[in-house]
Amino acid sequence: MRFARLRVGVIAALVVFGVTLTACDAVTVTGENAAAPTITENPWELAAAATNSGTSGPRPGVPDAPLTAENGDGGAIDRLSLNAIADIEEYWKAEYAKTFPGTLKPVSRFISWDAKAPEQKSVKFCRSDTYQVVNAAYCSGDHTIGWDRGVLLPEVQKKYGAMAVVMVLAHEYGHAIQGQAKIAGFLTPVLVQEQQADCLAGVFLRHVAEGNSKHFTMNMTDGLDGVLGVTVAIRDTDPSDPDNVHGSAFERVTAVQLGYNDGAAACKKIDRNELESRRGTLPTTFEIEDEEQQQLPVDVASLTSVSQALAKAFPIRQNPKFDYSGVVKNCPKVTATAPVSYCPTSNTIGTDVRTLAKRAVAADEEEVLSDTVAGDYNAFIVFVSRYMLAVQQDRGLKLTGADTAGLRTACLSGAFTTELSEPSSDPRLSAKDLDEAVSGLLSDGLAAADVDGKIVTSGYQRLEAFRTGVLDGERACLTKFA
Repeated sequence: MRFARLRVGVIAALVVFGVTLTACDAVTVTGENAAAPTITENPWELAAAATNSGTSGPRPGVPDAPLTAENGDGGAIDRLSLNAIADIEEYWKAEYAKTFPGTLKPVSRFISWDAKAPEQKSVKFCRSDTYQVVNAAYCSGDHTIGWDRGVLLPEVQKKYGAMAVVMVLAHEYGHAIQGQAKIAGFLTPVLVQEQQADCLAGVFLRHVAEGNSKHFTMNMTDGLDGVLGVTVAIRDTDPSDPDNVHGSAFERVTAVQLGYNDGAAACKKIDRNELESRRGTLPTTFEIEDEEQQQLPVDVASLTSVSQALAKAFPIRQNPKFDYSGVVKNCPKVTATAPVSYCPTSNTIGTDVRTLAKRAVAADEEEVLSDTVAGDYNAFIVFVSRYMLAVQQDRGLKLTGADTAGLRTACLSGAFTTELSEPSSDPRLSAKDLDEAVSGLLSDGLAAADVDGKIVTSGYQRLEAFRTGVLDGERACLTKFA
């Protein structure tokens, strides 16, 4: 974020064991006295039989699928991968013709390799050598899917869980469907192809969440959040890189949610025009030199500027008072939230500026395959969310309830975020701010808390609310989260 340019982005390249991780490609391998927010269960479920509780990952006692991978070692990662592909393939065999023309042609071969293995033990995948290739990919040339069992998939499982591995492979199988489904061709931009593959993966994940997968189960809390975590982690990190192919964290999460919520028909609609329409005025590249480094300081001056933009975009009859000496103390019948709180009785927003500023600072050592995106908007979005509680009080809406006021707060914060992308806005959104907001909402959800700090358990639902605000605006927030 910066004046006349606000800023919102993970590592798409990952170095592990001296090997470079590249994301898949469709063709080639390439506060004092304040309480911490409270997570609460949310009865609103996006999938009919999905649950916030229960386990996520392989079903115990289910025999492995009768599939083999060339060059595989028969180990846990290969078994996990083949079981995932078996369930993905079974789903699409049954569902493909309901949306797409013809009959699905299943992937013909699967190839496994170890990126840590010596060069003499490498194999060919998609006419390329797999030595030190940390990747998973679909090869359209021979209709095969391959994966690195030595570095990439173990790292994905370790950080985000087994269902994140399923997500990676469901995405690759999505690439295998595109050409057959006639939704992508030679001239289709790679970014559009990647959005379609994310969307198709989301369709299958809904199937798992509803309890219909033979080998896997997935809840809507840590299970689905792990899926979104790896989706955020493997994203385009430099918006100005002309070689970007996967999209931002916000775009990737959006595509997965389109498939999960609306099915394969939504994936069929993703094309260049749909993507451009969805982007609207949202910034997709840095517009000035060194913009990424020109973060706004999280201080009183910047917060005052943001508060002025809030008052302009979301005017209310009685503007709240802003106290930058700390969170509001002794607010009647309200549990103060840190590092920013809202007291309805006094109509005051209290901010512990020093603590809030810590959200904008990256760790000394960047964690590999990380879904954490530090930056100024990771902090500012929390401040914005407390103003949105004042907006709701002005509209006569309840301020308590994680699944109503909390999600509505996240949604309205998203709507304001889009207002910051307008050319006349000052401060103004920049190309990684959205990803910073996504990261914060997925990790702790402070910007989706009600007035008492209660937050729905599911990061998916918090992101869905924010995305609704970004793309559909204030009216959708007030309607959907009544």
